[in-house]
Amino acid sequence: MSDRYTKTTVRRDLVISDLISVHYFEYSKTYRFGGEAHPFWELLYVDKGEVDVQADSTAFHLTQGEIVFHKPDEFHTVSANGVVAPNLVVIAFDSDSEAMRRFEHAHFKAGETERNLFADIIANAIEAFATPLDDPQTTRLQRREDCRFASEQLLVMQLEQLLIRLLRRSESQTNVRISSSIKLRTDHDLVTRIVAYMAEHVYGTLTFSDVCRFSAQSATNLKTIFKNVTGVGVMSYYRNLKIEEAKRMLREGDGNITQIADRLGYTSVHYFSRYFKRTTGMTPSEYTLSIQAKI
Repeated sequence: MSDRYTKTTVRRDLVISDLISVHYFEYSKTYRFGGEAHPFWELLYVDKGEVDVQADSTAFHLTQGEIVFHKPDEFHTVSANGVVAPNLVVIAFDSDSEAMRRFEHAHFKAGETERNLFADIIANAIEAFATPLDDPQTTRLQRREDCRFASEQLLVMQLEQLLIRLLRRSESQTNVRISSSIKLRTDHDLVTRIVAYMAEHVYGTLTFSDVCRFSAQSATNLKTIFKNVTGVGVMSYYRNLKIEEAKRMLREGDGNITQIADRLGYTSVHYFSRYFKRTTGMTPSEYTLSIQAKI
């Protein structure tokens, strides 16, 4: 009976064979990298802020959510603009797939799915490797002995999925767009609006009741929807927005610790410092020194 069946070997159009490095950098507004070329692929994703990139004879000004690729042996530089401190994801890898040629000098804008994939890739890199993600001198990834099952494999699968999604989307940019007047509001749309609302009020205070009124949702519905989309609670997300803004202000020298705590609506600089350390693992002073050391 087994003779009736024919196996189909799965065609893999894009394969990543080796991982070189995975980085997440938080740079100051004056950061500048003089440039390098190497015999493998590299992608740069701007998680926050903006940077200027030079790749051979092509120049890019990248803002939050944008991605650029460097092909093997392409000389490239990156620098902050002196105004906004950038957070960057940089991933280096090898692939001999023909489809990779379509990434030469390619420039993309990440959508929500791609942003989530980047977050998952970083999370799996932390699980799989002991190498610090913010060390620019990394030349070899050190595997963790106690990593979770298949973290490394899952990371590469997510990276392949990211690349495939980018290529597919570039092929379908001419698709008819649904009119915004008839587009149903999804949970993701709602959370996007809520996050924007919280970001607008990061300098000050918001209560959970304030967010409920803005979203026109009951407390139970709001908790469920927000947690399902973001993975964290509403007020935890809001407090993390404040910490991210505090980190940006510290990197850009936008006030001392007391001034920053006051501008962000903290009632006490000591409470601000304790929550900052609980979130980042460093006090505000230690974080500032770590940024200066990278410069």
